[in-house]
Amino acid sequence: MDLTAFLLAWRTSQLPDREVIDALVHPDHAQPSPALAEALDVWPGSYYWSDEPDGRHLVLTRPLGRRRERWGVHVTLFLATLLTTTVAGAVLSGAIAYDSVLGLFTGSDTLPRHFVRAWTTGLTFSLPLLTILTCHELGHYLTARRYNLDVSPPYFIPVPLVPSFIGTMGAFIRLRTMLSDRRQLFDVGVAGPIAGFLVALPVLAIGLILSHPLPGHGPSTGLLVGIDHDTAVLGGSLVTALLRFLTHGTASALLVHPVAFAGWLGMFVTMLNLLPISQLDGGHILYAALPRWQQRIALGFWILCSCSSCRVAASAIHRCSMHNGRCRDPGVCSHGWRSSCS
Repeated sequence: MDLTAFLLAWRTSQLPDREVIDALVHPDHAQPSPALAEALDVWPGSYYWSDEPDGRHLVLTRPLGRRRERWGVHVTLFLATLLTTTVAGAVLSGAIAYDSVLGLFTGSDTLPRHFVRAWTTGLTFSLPLLTILTCHELGHYLTARRYNLDVSPPYFIPVPLVPSFIGTMGAFIRLRTMLSDRRQLFDVGVAGPIAGFLVALPVLAIGLILSHPLPGHGPSTGLLVGIDHDTAVLGGSLVTALLRFLTHGTASALLVHPVAFAGWLGMFVTMLNLLPISQLDGGHILYAALPRWQQRIALGFWILCSCSSCRVAASAIHRCSMHNGRCRDPGVCSHGWRSSCS
């Protein structure tokens, strides 16, 4: 499809996976005109508009081919994560003792009787948790595909209940190409937290409705998660405080249902990913909005995390370790809001 009749000037950039055209549209077609709209309907790729000082720009992307995905790897990792998180859910529900799982891990114990039946009770935890993680990663994936970027399906990370008692370290996608501009970086970065939050919020609300208040539970207050015969206090936020009040009034302590714990973890993952460190989602968003300040703000938050909370610092280090631990900006062709690859 020849679009030159609608353009004043354009620059074409070749990337390994796609061709990017940054075009200045003729003023007669900048609305766009019906003729240009008809031509764009048959464009073999994606496009978006950008208003710039010199006029309206049209950024067009044409894919050059798709690599074959190793779906067997992704499905295997997902099923393994489903297995480990369901075991964690069965421990949380009391159907399987944590000591039994520890014995299986160390080889000092064998599978208990009725293990499969006990294991299925953990689905009330694993299914909502994996739904949240999947929606978070699909937010990134589908937005990247809308821009014709070369991106992998989600990789899930299964782990045994030692050292992580929730059965997973999350999930991630691989962006296997350069982004054209900061607009793409912003959209891809923000899509994951939004998608994850929109699922985690109702999961947490439903889980809190299923949870039980614990009047007179000693000095422990807030949201409590039970593990064997002990409890651990979960951190709070404005969202969890509001949902607690709406579901259980002024109850001082709440023993959370496994569904609620899955929703709480989804909220925690969203919060963690919004930290303004480059290879986290918040770092991508910060660089897209304020590229000159990104490194300084990222360094400040590294120091703040290290000094304030071991849990947050450890989680942030884990997330960044999957991306070489960089605090600098990610791979973007152009520091501008639209494409200027060369």
